[in-house]
Amino acid sequence: MSENILIAVAWPYANAEIHVGNLTGSHLPGDIAARYHRLKGNKVLMITGTDSHGTPVTMSADKLGKPVEEVYKSYHEGFIELFQKIGISYDLYTTTHSENHFKVSQTIFLALQKNGFLFKKTEPQWFSPGLNRFLPDRYIEGTCYICGTEGARSDQCDACGNVLDPTKLVSPKSKVEGDTSSPELRDTEHFYIDLSKLEPDVVKYLKDRADHMRDTVLGESLRKVEAEGLKPRAITRDLDWGIPVPVDEAGWDTKKLYVWFEAVIGYLSAPIEWSQVSGNGEAWRDWWTNPNAKQFHFIGKDNIFFHTSLWPAELMGVGSAFMELFAGEEVPLILPYDVPANQFMNLEGKKISGSRSWAVWGRDALTRFDPDAIRYYLTINMPETKDSDWDWAEFVARNNNELVATWGNLANRVLAFCYKNWEGQVPDVDLSTLRPADLELLAAIENGFNTVGAELEAVHLRSAVGEAMKLATVVNQYLDVNAPWSAIKVDKAEAGKTIYTALKAIDSLKVIFAPFLPFTSEKLHGFFNYETPLFGEQYTEEVSDSLGTHTVLRYKPVEGLQWKPSELQPGKKLNQPGPLFKKLEIEVIDVERGRLGK
Repeated sequence: MSENILIAVAWPYANAEIHVGNLTGSHLPGDIAARYHRLKGNKVLMITGTDSHGTPVTMSADKLGKPVEEVYKSYHEGFIELFQKIGISYDLYTTTHSENHFKVSQTIFLALQKNGFLFKKTEPQWFSPGLNRFLPDRYIEGTCYICGTEGARSDQCDACGNVLDPTKLVSPKSKVEGDTSSPELRDTEHFYIDLSKLEPDVVKYLKDRADHMRDTVLGESLRKVEAEGLKPRAITRDLDWGIPVPVDEAGWDTKKLYVWFEAVIGYLSAPIEWSQVSGNGEAWRDWWTNPNAKQFHFIGKDNIFFHTSLWPAELMGVGSAFMELFAGEEVPLILPYDVPANQFMNLEGKKISGSRSWAVWGRDALTRFDPDAIRYYLTINMPETKDSDWDWAEFVARNNNELVATWGNLANRVLAFCYKNWEGQVPDVDLSTLRPADLELLAAIENGFNTVGAELEAVHLRSAVGEAMKLATVVNQYLDVNAPWSAIKVDKAEAGKTIYTALKAIDSLKVIFAPFLPFTSEKLHGFFNYETPLFGEQYTEEVSDSLGTHTVLRYKPVEGLQWKPSELQPGKKLNQPGPLFKKLEIEVIDVERGRLGK
């Protein structure tokens, strides 16, 4: 039975290029899951967009001396280019700076206010006398009062992962003014969401998902809630750039919705925008008001608490009030089904750092390496339960020994041998004469749809692609035993059975590999001369509203191949085959390591 699957991916800040750690942290796992569920026949919606309002964006604009909107749009266009080239198949990749997102975020605010979960409070916030304005939390750095690490943001310490009380930061300094700055605390009024009222419901929500949430996600979330509790958090800030607070009172025109509060609302606003641009304004409900729908949130470990506790708390607090205000009917929004957060990927034994140029940038890497080579290494090395490391020597070895030698060479040599010796057609064998070894191989590959599929269902992507590569090894072993290259000289009919069996296995493996390696799987699909493509097409579209025009990335799905074994028929015409992957020279390792830190 078909399911409604929402693939919601973390929204990247428009302040830096996307590197391989970002890709393997959220975008790539989300895409693999989306492609698999589409092949399964599920109704998939994969969404995210550029986080355009965060303080990192305004800090980047300040550093460049450019308007914030110009900076965000520049990064936004670059993100879209990257996702197209590496095949992240978003049904909608949009931006938080849109009229739709403003409206949805403000409605969430009003729904929480209507249900009594918001209150106003005056508290001290860091103020710069030199700049004569309040400073957002990320503009202030100091020493973490919990773990003692220097360079902690005033709202969160990346070293220990704790959410901080900005007023307790030790030796605070303004990042925009430098060490000579002396920020001071001044009182300012803001709206707070009373998370303490929702804590019991959040704990129950987490425990109800213990059967499928990763231990690294569930354990951390429950420990934080049980150790620290859910305390009221400010949801507005003194900012110039962002979403206006929807209250008609003096003094609030200089304040905006806090980015931590409004960015996650994009998981709701993006489906609504997708419905609008698709010409069916109600379609988003299939993933948001349907109690049988499943929402998967793909994020990095630094955002676990926000997505497992704060975001569900927002939705619980909203209840049916959002739909009442937004659509005139009392229907609750559903809660996330799973948050398969990944850990971090390091680089050559060190933490990735954009400021030190210690990174493998996505768009740059694609100028030298094929997308599926990058996708494969990021998947087989995915930091699902612990931090992993991008190592250039391992990248080359995995590419040459697994993609090229095990899978690519298997597909190319069998297709090329068949094309040459059977006049460009699949051998016309009598299927009733297939031998026990042939049937055993085909049964093993057919069972792979179950074993690999089970890993994909559980979002165990690293083991899933590993199982797929093991199946390719099984086909290679079958060919080694039956040696059709030699058998054809003695008995072409028997060699034809081997080649047919291998081709059918490869045709199935093409589907099993497709979520991980969409470009080469599509190319291989073409060698088999199928009329319907494996996957749909990505394209861009311009959306205009009262805030201006923004580019969105969209995906046009295709009806066709499914997650099931090949039904390859004897005698089918083939197209001229060719290599799927490129072997990398050993010199690549030193060349790429030489680029780091520069």
